[in-house]
Amino acid sequence: MRKAWLIAAVAVLAAGGALAAVIVSSGGGKSSQPASSAGGTTSGTQPTSGGTTTGSTTGTAPPPPTATTSPVPATTSKIPPPPGPHSERRKVFTIGVVDDSLAQQNAASARSLVDISHRAGFEAVVISANWARGRTRPQAADVRGIGNVARAARADHMRLFIVAWNGLAANTPRNGNERGQFATFTAALVKAFPSVHGVIVGNEPNLNTFWMPQFGRDGRDVAAAAYEDLLARSYDAIKKASHDVEVIGVGLSPRGADRPLGIRPTHSPTAFIRDLGKSYRASGRNRPLMDAFAIHPYMLSPTVPPTVRHGKTTEITVADYPKLVTLLDEAFRGTPQRGRTLPILYAEFGVQTIVPEQKMFAYQEGTSPNSGEGVSAATQAAYYRQALALAYCQPTVRGLFIFHTFDESRLNGWQSGLYYADRSPKPSVRGFRRAVTDLRDGKLTNCGR
Repeated sequence: MRKAWLIAAVAVLAAGGALAAVIVSSGGGKSSQPASSAGGTTSGTQPTSGGTTTGSTTGTAPPPPTATTSPVPATTSKIPPPPGPHSERRKVFTIGVVDDSLAQQNAASARSLVDISHRAGFEAVVISANWARGRTRPQAADVRGIGNVARAARADHMRLFIVAWNGLAANTPRNGNERGQFATFTAALVKAFPSVHGVIVGNEPNLNTFWMPQFGRDGRDVAAAAYEDLLARSYDAIKKASHDVEVIGVGLSPRGADRPLGIRPTHSPTAFIRDLGKSYRASGRNRPLMDAFAIHPYMLSPTVPPTVRHGKTTEITVADYPKLVTLLDEAFRGTPQRGRTLPILYAEFGVQTIVPEQKMFAYQEGTSPNSGEGVSAATQAAYYRQALALAYCQPTVRGLFIFHTFDESRLNGWQSGLYYADRSPKPSVRGFRRAVTDLRDGKLTNCGR
């Protein structure tokens, strides 16, 4: 997530000699293969947490118990039946876009980009707001940029979602005081933007790129416990600011290694959900943590269709819905937090395209060895259609959000948009728009009937 922001941050740090490299593995990141799917061989220098109060990754800790990393039996026995092709669900299933480039400081520019997104078929827009240590309210530039998007979205009858996150792992909220600041920040966002429909709290806390430490000295998961505290505080703060705003939890990466002594200590979504449930139960909390659960079900490569399942691994993508519901049920059954029936958002999903030679003028050279990775626009449209059909038929999934309207201009960024970096449409726009229309008309899928 937020590849352009991360690339810029890494460049600044590297120029100052503070960081040699950061390997981003947010599910579909071109900069690396996530360790859980690449045999744990991904290399890179991990960001430090700036001094934490919850543990360290040094020492000779044993790996966590096998029970936390084992794959999940995928069962559909307690999952409600899928919706029919003409059910009311076709009107309420949300199709959104995640794109910070829409948040222009100029209102007319923001309105133009939001309008283009709406015409492409999107009905919701997701913009991020970055928390920094000591910050309890959004910065003036964020207020202006997000405010411009909010007004444009209202004019187009689009929903607004905001991701409140901490950026790189060095800015992880390390203790109760900092997590309290973060929660106050989320409430301030709700007050600043009254039209916001939901706040996604955090970004991929199961990856050490965005959250540190992941493991304590004894090899146990400390990331899930710290994130649970952050989410609980944020839930209470947001609901106090506005009871109607949805609190959306986690924003989980689809992959992770579960290896405390690995080069890049990360958690699989399987282990993180289980440990989040354990931390919630241990806290004694008698209120929910979230109104909905978010995951970023990127495929390992853009050439892999979203229909591929991962029944024998800890990975979770769109076709692994039964596994995800089973995990949520296991984590929260019998508590005030819904599990099996908890609404799910696929809050980031992207399929990258190859940039044609005639469009290369709009892009900057990248440094990633995989910066040329991608598929044709026709394949992108087909995969987005498949993902929409799959998600629509999964009864507790409430929406699918595509990562970007517009390609990022750096080739080691993200080229999963429906428009090139020069803002001209890709051939896939028409196919995507047709898939959205077919969904609304009850023609996209019969959900296996």
